Amino acid sequence: MTIAVVNSFTITEFVNEKAKFDSFVDEWFATVDENGDGKLSCEAIRSRFGMLLPFGSESPAGQENEEIFKRFDEDGNGALDRKEFKSLMTEIMYAVARGIGGSPIIVVLGKDSLLMKAVQHELATLSPSS
Repeated sequence: MTIAVVNSFTITEFVNEKAKFDSFVDEWFATVDENGDGKLSCEAIRSRFGMLLPFGSESPAGQENEEIFKRFDEDGNGALDRKEFKSLMTEIMYAVARGIGGSPIIVVLGKDSLLMKAVQHELATLSPSS
């Protein structure tokens, strides 16, 4: 666990850095796609969702989770492919950024959470070049 200070800028800059964000999405897609078929079921996402959020965050409840899932399942096949998953992750990140706003907040993060990746990205961009 890590304690970090974040604001909306931390998150939006990470999402807007296409290569870094795409790499993160690919990493998490592979983690959730345990059978390697390139498709994520609603249950697979739900079972891993808490790992992406700050400690103490609540995952959406059953029906709400299914509605969110359906919204991003563009082809209606009952699973999210990598493109659909990226759309979901992008929307989640922007929603978190809107919720935080411009004021910094202190959060406790797991090493692989969505926000930790954003914090790591921000720290890397602020570090002086060697």
